[in-house]
Amino acid sequence: MSSTTAVPAGARGAEPDVPDLVARTREFVREVVLPVEDRFDGDVTAAGGDGLRRELQGAARARGLLAPHAPVDVGGLGLSMVQRARVFEAAGYSVFGGLAINAAAPDEGNVHLLAHVATPAQREEFLAPLAAGVVRSAFAMTEPAPGAGSDPAALATTASRVPGGWRIDGRKTFITGADGAGFFIVMARTSGEPGERGGGTMFLAPAGAPGLQVGRHVPTMDRSMVGGHCEVVFDGLIVADDAVLGEVDQGFANAQVRLGPARMTHVMRWLGAAVRAHEVAVEHAAARRGFGSAIADLGLAQQMIADNEIDLAATRALLDVACAALDAGSPASQETSIAKAFGGEAIGRVVDRAMQLCGGLGVSADLPIARIAREVRPFRVYDGPSEVHRFAIAKRAVKAARLRASS
Repeated sequence: MSSTTAVPAGARGAEPDVPDLVARTREFVREVVLPVEDRFDGDVTAAGGDGLRRELQGAARARGLLAPHAPVDVGGLGLSMVQRARVFEAAGYSVFGGLAINAAAPDEGNVHLLAHVATPAQREEFLAPLAAGVVRSAFAMTEPAPGAGSDPAALATTASRVPGGWRIDGRKTFITGADGAGFFIVMARTSGEPGERGGGTMFLAPAGAPGLQVGRHVPTMDRSMVGGHCEVVFDGLIVADDAVLGEVDQGFANAQVRLGPARMTHVMRWLGAAVRAHEVAVEHAAARRGFGSAIADLGLAQQMIADNEIDLAATRALLDVACAALDAGSPASQETSIAKAFGGEAIGRVVDRAMQLCGGLGVSADLPIARIAREVRPFRVYDGPSEVHRFAIAKRAVKAARLRASS
């Protein structure tokens, strides 16, 4: 299976009216989703958890907004990466917005992966209900130290051959959405030893299967993701041969189908949240007076506002470059690393400046900025810390330089 993201057959329908989708998504988020977020301070458990998800997704379905990224043949809108960028940004204006249109992590990334890698039978059993919002899912990759984290080669969970299938044993942690997920995509080692490249395989495992246990929620600062970030134990989990997703020993290669696009859709959603923080701050600064003028007319405040505009525009531009490369069938490793590293940090800067512009209100629950800061800060860690992306960006640059020098 290629690691590119070329759109599979059956995934695209008639050319969508993207500006109309953006406008309708923006309207839906402001009318339906933001009031719930504001009432519960962005805490999805307090707001109703999975019940809230079903309610919001039902409202999105009624407006023709559900699963804009999913293939048309499973009920989605079939948007390309470039097309979904502004739609996801509009949804991300609320920290519940991605959830509402069924484009939140990890389900959005898993839809993308299944659409490109799953067999027809797997598409019917797993992809179709996931795209429709009937079930949620989880991607079980990260492990407690010294297992896989930013370095996937450290993968320690094992899958061993047994008659008719595989036995999976290992421990995972920080598995987003695990509590209440309908199924898991599990990364396990089928060859080699921890520290060796390759040898990983992805497996599909239904929740509730003997040998699969969801443990405690790891307490984290963010509160907007249904199902939390959990510890998961695999102790003698038996899956059949047809549970292999992709090919045996090709799990790391196939995972790239998911990782690049998922990083970009994270940027899209959190960009929308940063836009909200910025807009709230500018409106506050324009109305609040101090030192004989509106705060927005003071030089230092104007610099923060301008820097926010620059960071938002630059993030959008880098995002679009990466999405265009993905749509063209490139792995876009360099483009997505650049957009993720810059975007994660720029979004944090925007929200932090917005908080500063609003003073005491900025750190209170009277404005949404503090909760947005709480939600976006982990983005600099998950899907690859900024430092790991910089390491990869530099390695590629040096490799290219050496190739040029040797030619």
